[in-house]
Amino acid sequence: MAVNRDDLEGRVREALAGVQNPRTGVDVVASENVRGIELSDEGDVRVQFALRPDDPGSIVRDVRAAVEAVQGVTKVRIKIDLPKAPQQQGGGRRLQPGSVPAPTPDTEITKNVDHIVAVSSGKGGVGKSTVAANLAAVIAAAGHRVGLLDADVYGPNIPVMFGEKRRPKVTGEKGQEKIVPLEAHGVLLMSLGFLLEDEQPAIMRGPLVSGILKQFLEQVEWGPLEYLIVDMPPGTGDAQLSLVQTVDLDGAVLVTTPQDVATGDVRRAIRMFERVRTPVLGVVENMSGFTCPHCGEHADIFGEGGGRKLAMDMNVPFLAAVPLDVAVREAGDAGRPTSIFAPDSPAGRAFTEMAERVLATVSAPVPTGS
Repeated sequence: MAVNRDDLEGRVREALAGVQNPRTGVDVVASENVRGIELSDEGDVRVQFALRPDDPGSIVRDVRAAVEAVQGVTKVRIKIDLPKAPQQQGGGRRLQPGSVPAPTPDTEITKNVDHIVAVSSGKGGVGKSTVAANLAAVIAAAGHRVGLLDADVYGPNIPVMFGEKRRPKVTGEKGQEKIVPLEAHGVLLMSLGFLLEDEQPAIMRGPLVSGILKQFLEQVEWGPLEYLIVDMPPGTGDAQLSLVQTVDLDGAVLVTTPQDVATGDVRRAIRMFERVRTPVLGVVENMSGFTCPHCGEHADIFGEGGGRKLAMDMNVPFLAAVPLDVAVREAGDAGRPTSIFAPDSPAGRAFTEMAERVLATVSAPVPTGS
């Protein structure tokens, strides 16, 4: 049933006028944080929101909650504009957050996806795919329809982590075929690993990686999804840029280990996402210390607190510290995410905590009693 768009827009604006910007002391409309409102006949609302340097990140959640509470609204998307960097004197320009042209994602590609979250890292070997797998598994266990796209074409580990070796089927008429994703532990999966022979390497240049990523978005029969988790390759290259230019990301989760060699690379990754105007949802510190199961002695094998300090320095949320845990290795060998294989293990609890914080940020449910 179509809604009265003028009436709904008026009620949305009234709701937004009730959200105060703590920095200015006035509402987000008067503060000119709200730059535009778009509505569909079905009640989908898109709010263009300018987040200035001194504005608290929580204001975005307050805006989403206020709009979701309006009767007649069926879906809410907040498009965040980060501040533009000023030009330097003397005619030179330095690459700063906001200085890269804003991407223009094609909303048709993911029109049936409510939320898209990338899981990325500055370097390989930090457990990024493990974090992506457990993030998807926890969200699916909470009753949501979730897809996991393995964009790490050089190291497609998602099939192993979910214990899947089948080849996906193809559906549709000739010329309009689509790949049917596999499903394991409640998560829909697509990975280049499903299409390669065992031990076959993916030998390709950057543009081909970008092409595969786009194909997995366009030519896979995902169906309606509440969440699509994208496991990115490490680094800040073609795949990351292609993703933000192809789809409208809700944000990125950055994975690091505590030592400086990893956190330094993640700092650069965070700056990259800022420059392409993609929100950083937070940092996960993986391999965060080890407690011997026999003697109980604790050892910070890769250092201590590097991820938490990184998050504080970069002014982004710290999502969880995931310890080195035998359960993670056992879960990988069994083809089951740790959050499912050993939910009460230290790592299992940390993955659940991480996923709950991501859900709270991305979905921003209206608080009970509000």
